[in-house]
Amino acid sequence: MSDDVEVRDLQDGDREAWRRLFAGYREFYECEPSEQVLDSVWGWLHDPDHELGGLVALVDGRVVGIAHHRSYVRPSEAETGLFLDDLFTDAEVRGRGVGRALIARLAEIARERGAAKVRWVTAADNHTAQRLYDQVATRTSWLTYDLIL
Repeated sequence: MSDDVEVRDLQDGDREAWRRLFAGYREFYECEPSEQVLDSVWGWLHDPDHELGGLVALVDGRVVGIAHHRSYVRPSEAETGLFLDDLFTDAEVRGRGVGRALIARLAEIARERGAAKVRWVTAADNHTAQRLYDQVATRTSWLTYDLIL
């Protein structure tokens, strides 16, 4: 249950656990392994001037989940939102409320910042994640496009 999950901001001492989880996230989405990507993102997470923030989830004192987030503006509504970029948990703790606890903390952060919503995307075939997402949020009809540069 999520009562057993502690969620807090990412800290310097979380580096190895974060690297393992973020590498697992990238592998899940079939990204090529890249130490450069891991180093760059870790640097962004610790740069006070960068927009990216990070959370970790702990079970029994061990980091078992990560979430990356950033604020964004919603000009059509004159509001702000919090965007969840990446969420990943250890396979061994899935179903124990880790993802739910990370999303709940993101909702708290959004409220603290005066944001109107938390938004994220997931792969159409990521049915495991969608089971949770369908319980905690509203699925939209929007499609995502990438213009590769």
